[in-house]
Amino acid sequence: MALAINVSSSSSSAISSSSFPSSDLKVTKIGSLRLLNRTNVSAASLSLSGKRSSVKALNVQSITKESIVASEVTEKLDVVEVEDFEELAKRLENASPLEIMDKALEKFGNDIAIAFSGAEDVALIEYAHLTGRPYRVFSLDTGRLNPETYRLFDTVEKHYGIRIEYMFPDAVEVQALVRNKGLFSFYEDGHQECCRIRKVRPLRRALKGLRAWITGQRKDQSPGTRSEIPVVQVDPVFEGLDGGVGSLVKWNPVANVEGNDVWNFLRTMDVPVNTLHAAGYVSIGCEPCTRAVLPGQHEREGRWWWEDAKAKECGLHKGNIKENTNGIATANVNGTASVADIFNSENVVNLSRQGIENLMKLENRKEAWIVVLYAPWCPFCQAMEASFDELADKLGGSGVKVAKFRADGDQKDFAKKELQLGSFPTILVFPKNSSRPIKYPSEKRDVDSLTSFLNLVR
Repeated sequence: MALAINVSSSSSSAISSSSFPSSDLKVTKIGSLRLLNRTNVSAASLSLSGKRSSVKALNVQSITKESIVASEVTEKLDVVEVEDFEELAKRLENASPLEIMDKALEKFGNDIAIAFSGAEDVALIEYAHLTGRPYRVFSLDTGRLNPETYRLFDTVEKHYGIRIEYMFPDAVEVQALVRNKGLFSFYEDGHQECCRIRKVRPLRRALKGLRAWITGQRKDQSPGTRSEIPVVQVDPVFEGLDGGVGSLVKWNPVANVEGNDVWNFLRTMDVPVNTLHAAGYVSIGCEPCTRAVLPGQHEREGRWWWEDAKAKECGLHKGNIKENTNGIATANVNGTASVADIFNSENVVNLSRQGIENLMKLENRKEAWIVVLYAPWCPFCQAMEASFDELADKLGGSGVKVAKFRADGDQKDFAKKELQLGSFPTILVFPKNSSRPIKYPSEKRDVDSLTSFLNLVR
C-alpha cells in the first residue's frame, strides 16, 4: 500500500528563517511505503500556528541542526488507498470496450499506451479515438513483418493523425542470432529465442517507460491460454516505470468481445485494416511465422504451426501460461489445471498405452483404424472435436474404427518416438494390411477431407 506523507508542525518554538537544503536526493521505497515529491520549503512557508501544510517528498536531503531550530517536528501519515485492480476488473466485467478504454486513459493519462500489432487490434485505436482523450500507440517492429503490415502502420498514422512509437530489437543481439543459427532457426529449435530478442526485450524497454499498457487480447483467441484474462490486471510478468513487481497495469478492453463482433465494429466504423485479413490471415505476426488458416481451423493455427499449441504465445503474454504439477503447460484458469476430456462420442474408442501398442503390432488387421493423438487442453484439438465425433458417428459399422489416444504428459515422448507426433493434433490411419501407420498430412480436418483420405489409404 502506498502512503502519501503530509507533514504538520506541532512545535511551539520558533522556526528558523533558513530553508531546507535545495539539492535533491532520491528516496527509495521502503516496504510498501512510498514518499511522494517533496519540494524545497522555507520556514516561512510552514505554519507557525500548528496548521497542517502538505509537503511533497520525492527528493529529500538529510536535515541538519541548522536547518530546523524548532524543538519538535512531528510527521503525520495520511493513508491513501491503492487501487484494487481485481475489484475494478469485477466492476468492469460487463462494461463495453469503449467504457473500459475511457477508464484506462482517464486513470493513467500520458503514462499508458496501446500496443498495436498491425492486426485487428486496430480496434483499440478506434476506441481510444472515440473517447476524445489523448492517447499513445507503440508497436514492435521486429524487422520481419509482412509488407502489408508496414503499409497498415502508415495508413493508421495518417487516418488518426498520430505517430506510432516504434520499438526495435537490439541490432547486436539480432546479428549474433542470425550469424550463429541462420535466418530460420525457429523452424528447428522453436520460436522462443527469436521472439525473445525481436519482441520481448523491446517490449520490456517500452513498458519500463509506462505505468500501464493496453492490449488486444480476447478470451476466444486462444482457449488454451487466454480464456480467463480479465479486462484489467496487475501485469504478472513485466515491470513499469516505478520498477518492481506490481508496478505495471495491463488493460484488455476487448477481452470479453468475440472476434466476429470486433470485425463488425471495424466494418461499421470504416477502420483501416491489414489487407492480409482478406487473404485468410486472422492472427498476424512476423512473416515467416504467420500463415493463412483454413475454414474450421482456429485462428492461432496460423501462428508457429510446427509447434505444440501450448507454445503459441511469443512471450508478450507469458503470464497467461502456467505449468501444472505434471509439467504440462495449461491455461492460467484461476490457479487450476484441470481440463475436461474431449472426443467423447460413443463411437470413439479410447485407447490406452497398451491398447495402441497392441494396435501397432498387428500386421493384418481386420479393420482399418483412424486415431487422433491429442491433448484435451489443446485449442486446436478442441476445434476439431465436433468434426471428429461426427466422423466417428458416420463411420460406425463401416469397417473403420475411430479412436483417440491422449499423447501429452508421460505419453508424449513415446508418441514422438513411435507415433510420429509432431504437434497436437496428429491424425494416424492404420490400414488393414500394413503394420506402420500413415500420418494424415493435411490440416483440413473436416469430415469430408478425412473421409477422402481414408478412402485412399484404408
